[in-house]
Amino acid sequence: MSFSNDYLRQLESFAEHRNLPRIRNLHLPPLLSPEDSRGEFCALELEDGSIGLTYVLLGDTLEKLHSDIDHLNLPGADPLQVACGYAQDVGIAKTVGFAAANALSRCLFDRAGFSPDPCADSIGEMNPQAGEQIGMIGYFKPLLGRVTQSGARLTIIEMKAELVGERDGYRVTLDGAELEHCAKILSTGTLLLNDTLDRMLGYCRNARWLALLGPTAGCLPDALFARGVTLLGGNWITDGPGYIAALRRGESTSPYSYKFALTPANYPGFDALLNRIQSS
Repeated sequence: MSFSNDYLRQLESFAEHRNLPRIRNLHLPPLLSPEDSRGEFCALELEDGSIGLTYVLLGDTLEKLHSDIDHLNLPGADPLQVACGYAQDVGIAKTVGFAAANALSRCLFDRAGFSPDPCADSIGEMNPQAGEQIGMIGYFKPLLGRVTQSGARLTIIEMKAELVGERDGYRVTLDGAELEHCAKILSTGTLLLNDTLDRMLGYCRNARWLALLGPTAGCLPDALFARGVTLLGGNWITDGPGYIAALRRGESTSPYSYKFALTPANYPGFDALLNRIQSS
């Protein structure tokens, strides 16, 4: 069973116990230059204010969303039905579906009275040490210094051949099997969207610490923990209207959210959250 199917099955169980809010709208960042990282995520908003984020810079996804958004007929739609698009292989239905699924996750968290504590550590509590072999899935350029300055050996797995090679303090390769030698691994949450999740997690089976980080990682973590992920780090939105307005303007959304880190130790689990909702 794939992660997407496990995730959607949980959301279906949530829907069986409570009426779900409909979709209010899908909010897109402006089309910016390829070098500009401010427009990486879109936000799907439910009528109760729950917001789900997802990455939109895979291929021409953002351009297609801008051109097709009126034809998606999202306002007033059933979010669970839209979320089912996440199980598709590619395309904007998968992107929008994942955003809808993440909005439903936030809706579940809020109804269960659960909110994670802030996490100020940008590398997800990795604590790299000199001599350790660290793996990174995706090119987290802003985080490289935190790892290399510790004296750890860093290997980055990338899909872009032009990035391959030795760098100052780290190495970039296309070979995911290199992760089998890493005790600690840090991955971009984009893994949840580009159909490489199960394959890449297979290379991480020897890791004792494995984190998925980024605003895209706003999903229920249960099925990821079951697959060996030890930490899920995302963005917890504290001011929905402010966040959406900044996103639509292509401005920083940091003042309207905080970073969080979920682990098996600090996360109650889906069943416990659902029980809270049922008993309320």
